[in-house]
Amino acid sequence: MSELQSSKNFFGDNDVNIHDYADVSPKAELGKGVYIGSGAVIGPEVIVGPNTWIGPNVIIEGRVKIGSNNKIFPGACIGLEPQDLKYKGDFTDVLIGDNNTLRECITINRATFEGEKTIIGNGNLLMAYSHLGHNCEIGNNVVIANSVQIAGHVFIEDRAVIGGCLGIHQFVHIGYLAMVGGMTRVDRDVPPYCLAEGHPGRMRGLNKVGIKRKSLDKENKEDYLQLKRIWNLLFKSEYVISDGLKMARQENLLQSSSRLCEFIELSIGKGRRGPMPSLISANK
Repeated sequence: MSELQSSKNFFGDNDVNIHDYADVSPKAELGKGVYIGSGAVIGPEVIVGPNTWIGPNVIIEGRVKIGSNNKIFPGACIGLEPQDLKYKGDFTDVLIGDNNTLRECITINRATFEGEKTIIGNGNLLMAYSHLGHNCEIGNNVVIANSVQIAGHVFIEDRAVIGGCLGIHQFVHIGYLAMVGGMTRVDRDVPPYCLAEGHPGRMRGLNKVGIKRKSLDKENKEDYLQLKRIWNLLFKSEYVISDGLKMARQENLLQSSSRLCEFIELSIGKGRRGPMPSLISANK
């Protein structure tokens, strides 16, 4: 028997706990150990993996696939139509991985055109009242604080931290281990390892707290020291970014500096302000 089974096989079964006042389609597929609270609505095309907890008044509609060990708090709305005037009713998807915490009243919209997806990886925390727009991709171990409003086609790479009460413009790309301070206006890309803050948001330095938590500064000190030097060359020297990149490329770049330069080269490339190939490996 498959690990994911039709909910019609589970009503009254100890393997799945569905509240009497929940509205769960018999066609929905629910894994073992799933809990669905009072007033929740689960549509017919929804797949929920084992041991996922879905709180009261959660709405999950459309083609949504959720992995295992997730916790979805009351009032969340997942998989509803995108807030995009180009949407014409295409069948699109939301994919959510494992071990995510989705707090109260978050909204996650499905993608716009046929074959497209809104994707959330593994181990993420999306705090209350956050909005994730159509065609967004969130990597792994990302923290998004309260009331963050994320427009469509935004990419957020692994281990980024997004402060509360801010907006992220469409097509923005936030890099690995980046940090965005609360109430920042995020209207441009935030490179990996960087700290952005302000209105409008600007680079303020390296994300030293995140780097320390990841132990990058201790595990590979040479890599970290080069990263600091290359960051200063790109953002604090007298050179424009393009010239700084050319100078940086003359060196034997280690992993972190190479990642930083590759990101910036893509960010300032011609035609960047539009849909771009995903750099996130989650759910591929």
